[in-house]
Amino acid sequence: MSTSISTAVNRDALRQVFSCIDNTTLEGADTRQRVQQLCERSIQLQDAAHGISHVAAVCVYPVFVHQAAHLLQNSGIKVASVAGAFPAGQSPLPVKLQEIKYALDEGADEIDMVISRGSFLEGDYQKVFDEIAAIRDLTQGRTLKVILETGELQTADNIAKASQIAIDAGADFIKTSTGKIAVSATLEAAEVMLNIICNHHKKTGKWVGFKAAGGISTPEEVLKYYLLACQIVGKEQTTNQFFRIGASRLTERLFTFLTE
Repeated sequence: MSTSISTAVNRDALRQVFSCIDNTTLEGADTRQRVQQLCERSIQLQDAAHGISHVAAVCVYPVFVHQAAHLLQNSGIKVASVAGAFPAGQSPLPVKLQEIKYALDEGADEIDMVISRGSFLEGDYQKVFDEIAAIRDLTQGRTLKVILETGELQTADNIAKASQIAIDAGADFIKTSTGKIAVSATLEAAEVMLNIICNHHKKTGKWVGFKAAGGISTPEEVLKYYLLACQIVGKEQTTNQFFRIGASRLTERLFTFLTE
């Protein structure tokens, strides 16, 4: 492991990051056995001696939510689900709402939805807003994370505009990526999104969370996102109430590093 993250301060930061992970499996080959292993392992990944708390959530497809909710009951770990035509977002709103309602009825605590990037790139910003707002209405009382898929938005201005639309429509978190396209999370996109969050707080006094996801697989990489968030929105906003990392490979690697 790189000596650049071996200082006590950085280890403390990475312990904080670990508690902000949404431990994720979103593969076409997912099975009940795989989800069971993920949930059981997520519960095991705690180490009081090293100051490591459990991950924030386990993120699965809607069909596995009921199973995950049962396995994670009383663990303190939330059940998150991608729903609403993930990852492309290319379905009618009633279909998206039906899938999200299914995930909620099955026991999801959190919903990760995707915006309609095609509509956004056509300039139909009202449609994008209205869809998020409709999903927000359905998910009242649960955490709503809105995925922008920044790799498809093409410009920093577009990322900023999509971030603001999502926040105005009621997002609890804005999230970089699905992890299903070539360009996933980037520090450049994260910086734009975090600045929009910061500006929103200055105007309204309200904080919105930030989630980076897609391609973040090493402690060195995730530390950069954490430090960037601390710089822009402040360390107080990097608890799992306002800061998340979507991860699969990272989780085990980070746990191993912190317990070495």
